[in-house]
Amino acid sequence: MKFKNVLLAALPVLMLTFASCSDNNDEPQGEQITVLPYTVPTTYEFSRNTATSVGFEDQNTRLKMLTEIGSYVGSGTTTPLTASKLTDMYANTNAQFTTVTAPVSINLKDKTATSIVYFNGGNSESTSVQNVFQGAFTDAVAASQTGAVAAAGVAGLYTPATGSKRLFAANGLEPAQVIQKGMMGAHMMDQVLNNFLSVTVLDAANNRLDNANKVLVAGKNYTEMEHAWDQAYGYIYGLDSGTTVKFWSSYINQVSAQTAVFNSLKTDILNAFIKGRAAITGNDYAVRDQQIAIIKASFSKVAAIRGVHYLQEGKTNLANGMAAFHGLSEGYGFIMSLRYTNNPATNLPYFTKAEVDVMLGKLNGGTASQPGLWDVDHLGAKIDEISTQVANKFGFTVADAAQG
Repeated sequence: MKFKNVLLAALPVLMLTFASCSDNNDEPQGEQITVLPYTVPTTYEFSRNTATSVGFEDQNTRLKMLTEIGSYVGSGTTTPLTASKLTDMYANTNAQFTTVTAPVSINLKDKTATSIVYFNGGNSESTSVQNVFQGAFTDAVAASQTGAVAAAGVAGLYTPATGSKRLFAANGLEPAQVIQKGMMGAHMMDQVLNNFLSVTVLDAANNRLDNANKVLVAGKNYTEMEHAWDQAYGYIYGLDSGTTVKFWSSYINQVSAQTAVFNSLKTDILNAFIKGRAAITGNDYAVRDQQIAIIKASFSKVAAIRGVHYLQEGKTNLANGMAAFHGLSEGYGFIMSLRYTNNPATNLPYFTKAEVDVMLGKLNGGTASQPGLWDVDHLGAKIDEISTQVANKFGFTVADAAQG
């Protein structure tokens, strides 16, 4: 695999070298581990014995799977979708992918809302979240098969005067956005913040001592701790190639470009990933943990900003009916993601599941005659209420988030 070459723009010199003769005295496994001199490179490139020591192949594969699912759902505007195919793609069964080859053990479903910290690897809430995506698949299939023009209470196709055709569920939500933006939170963000960057995973078993002694995973060129960190990185940057970026990497860029208030987020997150990975090579777990806190706070904020941004974008189009529903559906997906954010001060989400459910319920409420997003007469006030609630929690303004 070719690994991404990214500039560490905030560093004033090509490399920073750290040296320490001190020990990690808080070592939980009862071992004194010496912090060794290490260099922070300008890109996320790390090697051992002249070969790369970075590995996130499975994350790259899963991002490609979500890409192909998105493409398949998009094709439903011209060709009816099949429910069984979407279900198979989600679980990677029956060889439904054309651009991805992977064993069934590598799939999207098993890593949806299954982080160690929040879900203990999988619990009843995990099943409930996975069923939400199955429901979105069902909505997409129904909208593709009715042959109807989307309307209040009617799943179908929306054909704008300009732009792309889109499928909408009976409640006005766009299944494609619920699937992709929702999965970015329930799968990618949850795995990054609450699994691979958790101390539970990074320091599992003898990882700290094994990393210090450079005990490598069998047949690989990295330690368990290095690999966990790389996998978190891969879920954000794993499909980046040159100027092409996808999923969270793209939205991090967009948020940083919105306004000067947010323009450090891109470098803050990337720099922390590079510095934290370098610190692991030097056994500097204190610096590693500082970078984890930066990533958790900054990455969580990106989801919040983008959620408010798209809700406000949709609000400006409410008078035009379905023209607003694409943006609102994106905002809905990012609000779903708030359940998987992680506040480094508490190791808990910035918003609880119950709080997120209330917000989603306000967006997807409506009346019998105007279900969900079709309730445009009352939706504007609800959007502002949710937007203010999210912005206040993260310390930004609705006006700043609405830019861009």
